[in-house]
Amino acid sequence: MKRLPWFAVVAWILLTGCSRAPNETNSITTANANADVAKTLTPVSLMLNWYPEAEHGGYYAALVHGYFAEAGLDVTIIPGGPNAPVVQQTARGAVDFGVTNADNIALARAQDAKIKALLAPLANSPRCLLVHANSGIEKFEQLQNVTMMMSRDNAWAQFLIQKLPLEGVKIVPNSASLAPFLADPRAAKQGYIFSEPFVAKKEGADVRSLLVADFGFNPYTSVLMTSDATIEQRPELVRKVIDASRRGWEKYLADPAETNQRIHELNPEMSLEILDFGVQAMKEYCIEMDTQPGDFGQMTVERWRTLVSQLEALKMLDPGVVEPGSLFLAQ
Repeated sequence: MKRLPWFAVVAWILLTGCSRAPNETNSITTANANADVAKTLTPVSLMLNWYPEAEHGGYYAALVHGYFAEAGLDVTIIPGGPNAPVVQQTARGAVDFGVTNADNIALARAQDAKIKALLAPLANSPRCLLVHANSGIEKFEQLQNVTMMMSRDNAWAQFLIQKLPLEGVKIVPNSASLAPFLADPRAAKQGYIFSEPFVAKKEGADVRSLLVADFGFNPYTSVLMTSDATIEQRPELVRKVIDASRRGWEKYLADPAETNQRIHELNPEMSLEILDFGVQAMKEYCIEMDTQPGDFGQMTVERWRTLVSQLEALKMLDPGVVEPGSLFLAQ
């Protein structure tokens, strides 16, 4: 068999090596384009105070619907859990942003943690106590001769302990399981209005929810926060995260389906049914739906002043240690 000249062999190798199928070329081009886009986005970390749930829906909506990306941000949301050190991590800059409740910000600030609240999507606290409907308990003052399952170290629990007579009440540590509550018709259990009541009813229990906010302790909830240093050194980044998060919350409340699917994938214990229930409960109890465009999630110094006064009365803060205006970024 006749051999090809060496220069023909080289030419054949070059031609076949450089030729690609159309789909292969398109895939490489797309991958390169995506890589170029990723390089232009600013990496941002956002840590939650709990596992992904409806209370974090707006932040996930901003991710799912591309609002963070549109703002030039490549946001990674880090799930929390029991005793998640979100305040500490945010204060020392280990994460750029965090989510917590307003009372935790005030208490941390007193311990020299330089953090500030940026956005408060849940204007009213979802914290509640579950009681059995047939217990006859319809208000907090009727909590007598019951077993109260709650974490007494929390500010809201101390508020109830100080304000209520609690005659014949036995306070026991809270359990993640609803079983002890369901088995005891004279029990009361802590929860959030958009989760535990739903689960209890699914288990066949007829329950009533007593909102702690209605009794007078009402800190902002699911608050977006960052460090003083980030506010001072990266004000444009802070503004972008606030605006994109606000858009996310507005989208989530209007159209939660796609975001709930993502939350369910990340936290399978949160079924689509319970997440949908959570959105509706938030709309009814926690969200100020009549705010003007651009005002959603804004805070007032009066609310922070009330919270600080309550924490001082509970002896969880020394008087005068925390200035209410230092706890949030006025917009």
